[in-house]
Amino acid sequence: MHTGTGTSHAKIIMIGEHAVVFGEPAIALPIPTIRLRATVTPAEHGQSVTSAFYNGSLADATDTNFSGIATLVRQLLRNFDAPDQPLTLDIVSDLPPERGMGSSAATAIAIVRAFYDAFGQDIGRPTVLRWADVSERIIHGNPSGIDAATTSADHPQWIIKGQSPRPIASLHRGVLVIADSGIQGQTRAAVTAVTRFREQDPEAANAAIHALGQLTRQAAVTITNQDVVELGRIMGTAQEYLAQLGVSTPVLERLITVANGAGSLGTKLTGGGMGGCIIAMAPDLGTANHIAQQLQLAGAPQTWIHNFAVQPTRGEKHA
Repeated sequence: MHTGTGTSHAKIIMIGEHAVVFGEPAIALPIPTIRLRATVTPAEHGQSVTSAFYNGSLADATDTNFSGIATLVRQLLRNFDAPDQPLTLDIVSDLPPERGMGSSAATAIAIVRAFYDAFGQDIGRPTVLRWADVSERIIHGNPSGIDAATTSADHPQWIIKGQSPRPIASLHRGVLVIADSGIQGQTRAAVTAVTRFREQDPEAANAAIHALGQLTRQAAVTITNQDVVELGRIMGTAQEYLAQLGVSTPVLERLITVANGAGSLGTKLTGGGMGGCIIAMAPDLGTANHIAQQLQLAGAPQTWIHNFAVQPTRGEKHA
């Protein structure tokens, strides 16, 4: 074993969240400018971890939020016939946890790549995804696979329940602003809210879900056509239906209003809702910077800017 590194990145749901649960499509977008790096280094003794969410011995991580990742590491070591290999695992991440950006899946992807690199073996994406599923099942119970598929991908992913995600065309125009609401996403509560709404008013709920599916199909066409103005309009309309489903909040709505007032072509929540992040489509970098600034002034603790035209190796992170 030698020092090995692996990288991954964030993801967001561009459109189709919640509707995807009921058979409609969704589009998940890799954000390679918001990155995570894992480095595994041989040590003289022990197996230790340093990261923003766990620091300590691998053996002591069984009853922590890191237990899924710890299990993944132990299984990787057994796979390489080195269960007792002394090592240090260092994880550096720009992804905030519990914000719908795929933090746990990105961590798993980077770690798998780091261990294969450390033991001098090549690895294909299907194998990466199979390994990532080890920790994702412990962390999430029955993961959809969207996070792992997208945090390891180079292109947007077309998601339909029960089918393997497949890549679609990438956007090469416009700038996306991602803003943290400062509130952890509450996916389970949001799913419960949608389920309750469908029980109380199935006609209205199903109409909203179907409309979100239609908007997702339209969004795929606008991405292919590089029409960011129309894509922004679609995103804004999708937010109206998500609000109808009961997964938005006053905090999210306030940030969305601020972004729209600052020049966004369309703004919506991303992911489960009831917290987490919003995304705003800007026509250019100058407008995106202005939107990010206004969102910070409105209370967003963190924003990121992703320029589709440039796609730099590292994202611009605004504290």
